[in-house]
Amino acid sequence: MIASNRRARHDYAVLDTYEAGIALVGTEVKSLRAGRASLVDAFATVDDGEVWLRNLHIPEYEHGTWTNHESRRKRKLLLHRGEIEKLIGKTKEGGLSLVPLSMYFKDGKVKVELALAKGKKAYDKRQDLAKRDAQREISRAVGRALKGRR
Repeated sequence: MIASNRRARHDYAVLDTYEAGIALVGTEVKSLRAGRASLVDAFATVDDGEVWLRNLHIPEYEHGTWTNHESRRKRKLLLHRGEIEKLIGKTKEGGLSLVPLSMYFKDGKVKVELALAKGKKAYDKRQDLAKRDAQREISRAVGRALKGRR
């Protein structure tokens, strides 16, 4: 795991996930191997039949020279044509966004877990927090009961 976007699951209701490759230059990969990336403000767009990842922050490689990369450039995501067609259709429906959830290495290649998501309202977030708290209380009570305490 290189980076994860924990805030995305809080702000969005994830409907579907896709695994995509990402087109990078050499110094970006070296910087990622050092474990440096931020998905906080990142999002994906579909332009002219291609999916682009924007605002992904990969800092410049420390030992790079004049060939170093730009830290917030747009990067092309590598998906199958059928997946891109589905994404085009679903994002044009309205209200759906493409949000990166995590970035990781798989067989030596950098992959991005991309989510087709719908934004949550404030009351949805409160309901999720209430459910999580209730579930935590239930598990604590079960744990105490198993230990023989009240």
